[in-house]
Amino acid sequence: MDLDDIALFRAIAAAGSLSAAGRLTGLAPMAVSRRLAVLESQVGVRLFHRTTRALALTAEGEAFLPYAAELIETQNEAMALLSIEGGLRGTLRVTAPNVIGHSIVAPAAARLMLDHPALRVDLSLTDSVVDIAAGGFDLAVRVAPLQPSELIATRLADNPRIVCAAPDYLARFGRPTNTKFLAEHSCLLLQGMDHWPFMVAGELQRLPVHGRFTANTVDAVRSACLDGAGIAMMTYWDVWDLIAKGQLEAIELEDVAADQLGIWAVVPTRRHLPPRVGALTSALRRAFTVRR
Repeated sequence: MDLDDIALFRAIAAAGSLSAAGRLTGLAPMAVSRRLAVLESQVGVRLFHRTTRALALTAEGEAFLPYAAELIETQNEAMALLSIEGGLRGTLRVTAPNVIGHSIVAPAAARLMLDHPALRVDLSLTDSVVDIAAGGFDLAVRVAPLQPSELIATRLADNPRIVCAAPDYLARFGRPTNTKFLAEHSCLLLQGMDHWPFMVAGELQRLPVHGRFTANTVDAVRSACLDGAGIAMMTYWDVWDLIAKGQLEAIELEDVAADQLGIWAVVPTRRHLPPRVGALTSALRRAFTVRR
């Protein structure tokens, strides 16, 4: 049996459908179905009841699931032992937000690979919060506020929200000094964020804003802001490089304070954590410190 197919079986069980498992693993639904069929042929039983809308584990699938988890864990332990003996090796699967993934995570991973020729990195960039365990990821870099879970999180850096605009926009339309004047400007909106979070008298409040531009990715809002289309609320690490170059300017509003977020390295478990995961976490912490 192929251990990758066993890992895919776990992803299907967690996701509940072939298409959802495909989104988590980056495979087409047809490829997921084909690999599942191969695994079922090898074990000699059906692992899932198939319907037009979803999958459900058979009794045999339920019985096989904990053994599948143990097989994957044993593989991880073996790879960890090899990493300790001969430098970091194996594949490190990482997911991160688009902008930070490009500017921080990819360079840090590349430098780590230069130091460890046997190490491979599979980096998946998305602004959506993915299921780490179901997707088979070793580590996730997250900006969104963390929800209570069994995941293990390590804080990498502070990440305050910043109201910002291009110098050309501010020269044409003026610089707002408080939220009343901000309401008169065209704001660049991330989908689902037509109320911006601010700290008001020590409490988090969401104040309404309006604008003619809405996008579903941080990268698109960042680009529109850079082109002078309006004022955006970003997190510091989404625009730090543009502010450092003078291409964007931070806007201080006298009646509110910034909402403080963090950037986190999140792993499914601390048990038998491969050394390569800890090495990348340390590399990311250094990368954020150097650029702060």
